[in-house]
Amino acid sequence: MKLSYLVKGLPGHPLHPPLTDVTIGTYSFATVAAFLNVIGLIDHSAAVAWWLALVVGLCSTALTATTGFFDWIEIEWGSAIWKKATWHLTVMLAASGVFLAAALVGHRDYVKGIVGSGSFALTLIGFALLTLGGWLGGAVVFVHGMRVIADD
Repeated sequence: MKLSYLVKGLPGHPLHPPLTDVTIGTYSFATVAAFLNVIGLIDHSAAVAWWLALVVGLCSTALTATTGFFDWIEIEWGSAIWKKATWHLTVMLAASGVFLAAALVGHRDYVKGIVGSGSFALTLIGFALLTLGGWLGGAVVFVHGMRVIADD
């Protein structure tokens, strides 16, 4: 077994895509929990769920970004797929930075059981970037065929 399998996955079974599901799902849940708190449908519990989901999302981002980076460094520099993957990487790093800012800015409010307007705005911006980054990542796979094994 190759050592690279630990960060890249097996041929035809890359690690990055399933890890993105965890990260995107966690940040999506955080966004919904924040929204439910802000509109007053669920009070303290939604704020706690929002903040904890951001922390879990940030932890899963470390694994997801690492596996994505190891895929990215093997792409031919300057190619069309490299350009799309570089945009994906850049947007996803921006989303992660915004979610980190939301968690840091929102910690004081989380302790009080609320999602503050500033941290809610950051969460929404992070989610918008996450959506764009996910769309770009999908194009890397479904348009350019990154790590897809052709079935002949």
